[in-house]
Amino acid sequence: QVQLVESGGGLVQAGGSLRLSCAASGGFFSIYAMGWYRQAPGKQRELVARVTTGSSTNYADSVKGRFTISRDNAKNAVYLQMNSLKPEDTAVYYCNADAATTFSRQNYWGQGTQVTVAS
Repeated sequence: QVQLVESGGGLVQAGGSLRLSCAASGGFFSIYAMGWYRQAPGKQRELVARVTTGSSTNYADSVKGRFTISRDNAKNAVYLQMNSLKPEDTAVYYCNADAATTFSRQNYWGQGTQVTVAS
């Protein structure tokens, strides 16, 4: 079992910044890609940013140039630096990890952290 714990969400004014953190723990022996997804009310969950073990990254077009994803493999952690936030960035942000345990390899999700951007 893999647990992902997120932190760093909150309320911020448009144009402001937030940094999300996610740490993985549990009985895994390898974590492959990690990423952040978000889900706004009434919308589907969407990919925000993703980073591989080799630090290759990809971003949703809507956040390119404003958000930066990074990871610390030694800490099994992933971060999302969000700058120039817009009201449309308001959503619950979920951490995701592609991880392997003794029994299986699958995607794991955190509980989500609310990000609210006020106009």
